Amino acid sequence: MLLLAIVAALLLLIDTSTRWLQPARYWLAEATTPIYWLTNIPARISELGDESAVGRAVLEGENEHLRTELLILKGRMQRMAELAAENVRLRNLLNATELFQDSVLVSDLIGVSPDPTRHTILIDRGEDNGVFVGQSVLDADGLMGQVIEVYSSSSKVLLISDSSHALPVQVLRNGVRSIAEGLGDFKQLRLRHVSPTTDIKVGDRLVSSGLGDRYPVGYPVGVVTSVDMVSGSAYLNVLLEPSARIDRSRHLLLLFSTVEELGAGDNARN
Repeated sequence: MLLLAIVAALLLLIDTSTRWLQPARYWLAEATTPIYWLTNIPARISELGDESAVGRAVLEGENEHLRTELLILKGRMQRMAELAAENVRLRNLLNATELFQDSVLVSDLIGVSPDPTRHTILIDRGEDNGVFVGQSVLDADGLMGQVIEVYSSSSKVLLISDSSHALPVQVLRNGVRSIAEGLGDFKQLRLRHVSPTTDIKVGDRLVSSGLGDRYPVGYPVGVVTSVDMVSGSAYLNVLLEPSARIDRSRHLLLLFSTVEELGAGDNARN
């Protein structure tokens, strides 16, 4: 046991300080993907068992088509509030000739991290589908997270609720910018270093600001649930409820952001 512990510690040291074990990690991730598929079989069988036997094939096809279409439409609608506010500002810009248009790719969740301290999930899209590291992921209600590892037929996503995650946001009401960070809690995020003079209040909706080139601008992140002054602290304690159903959503969207001329056609992937 002592020998195994020494070997494990040595491998951890090598993995954190070098990239020598990267090929082995890639191979192990590829090898474990089928396990996630197998563990997901009972849930899929249960879903099928609840369906009516009459016209089953037809109903399944129609439901899948409608579900995918609804998910894509909800993803596109998330930016409408931000775009309405942005249009007012764009009227004053004579050189506003470009806007972001986002293509999307539908994906399903096939696994979650067994480590309760790490908020990561595995989805069924990978290199074969054009997925890339840093790609944004959302559900029908808001931003879920970002791709951190890509394999041939699957990818790992770091959720915005993870304690190591942070993203630039802005208040939809007045454009105030801040940073939303994860707390290791699926139900809560926190704004970092908010001054007591900042114009922010309970009920404010926050969207991605697009700064830092980590996430596209205008997608829902969360709603302010509390704004408290902490004794002995120079900053407010501002908590958010995530817009996305981080611990529940199974059907997700991968964003492909492109910059196109105004008036160009929509090239969304369905």
